Amino acid sequence: MVNVGDKAPDFTLKAHDKSEVTLSSFSGSKVILSFYPAAFTGVCQNQACTINDRADALSSANCQVLGISVDSPFANNAFRDANGIDYPLLSDVHREVISAYGVTFDNFAIDGYTVAQRSVFVVEEDGTIGYAWYAENPGIEPDYEALFAHIGA
Repeated sequence: MVNVGDKAPDFTLKAHDKSEVTLSSFSGSKVILSFYPAAFTGVCQNQACTINDRADALSSANCQVLGISVDSPFANNAFRDANGIDYPLLSDVHREVISAYGVTFDNFAIDGYTVAQRSVFVVEEDGTIGYAWYAENPGIEPDYEALFAHIGA
């Protein structure tokens, strides 16, 4: 797992609209990486919407949000539309990013099905990890107040 102080592994992933999004393109801004196991599940919906509800404050704090799951761009687009999410949802279908960040969760509901472990990171303006939160159980939501306090939003 990556830890506070580590250099954030760079990546390029397909977004919900099939555009490519590269983490390092946000250099000079803070970036929340919000990893979630699966679109259209209750806790994932709460996580996405709770962060989205702070969009204005996050933007004012020069912070971008990227949601990341192993779902397809099509599923992420439908999930985004159904929940009014404004930030990009990225598809790590090859599981390279969840592996690089050490947030794989094996056997999620089905033997052999690996998804993103529910986790949240803040990549600082200099590309290092400034905040890291992991859930051992996918049913646990992030500590939103600690996250938003770290950002100042």
